[in-house]
Amino acid sequence: MGHNQSVHGAFVWSDLDPYAAFIYAFGDLNCHTKAERSWEINGNQMPVCVRDVGIFLGLAIGGFLFSRRGFNRWTIRDTFLSLLPDNSLLSVYRNDRRMFALLAIAAIAAVPMAIDGFTQMLTSYESNAIMRLLTGTPFGALIGAFMAASFSARPAFFGLDPSKVVLPSGSRFSMKAEEE
Repeated sequence: MGHNQSVHGAFVWSDLDPYAAFIYAFGDLNCHTKAERSWEINGNQMPVCVRDVGIFLGLAIGGFLFSRRGFNRWTIRDTFLSLLPDNSLLSVYRNDRRMFALLAIAAIAAVPMAIDGFTQMLTSYESNAIMRLLTGTPFGALIGAFMAASFSARPAFFGLDPSKVVLPSGSRFSMKAEEE
């Protein structure tokens, strides 16, 4: 039957087993599910578009990379940055440019998808499936790694003592002195 609502009219949920109905409901809640932007397998349209396939692939890649390389550094930001080699972060920590580094990584991952998506939305340009996959995957990897960092950042593992956290370039967390 497929999921192409424009060809088949309304989507008939009663024709699906509960497992498939749940998957397509998830896709309908998260995606436009336009047939021309989705892959088909065995004559059935995927429940999400190609860009979302890339995002979900990236989520898995980001989570996997964090499981192999990332570690707890007290804050979500520093835990996320633990994915990068410490020697490439020396000047970032020495100059306290951690938020800038995080935002730069986010921009590098998100801007290509945003440009491709908004260009399609605002002009007559239509990207192909490979471009959608290639722009969705880095964004998904960013989200996957950030989610993993969010779950992994645990100050309690340091006895709530920030001075025990080892950061690149010998940096340490410390409390700011109160100004009077």
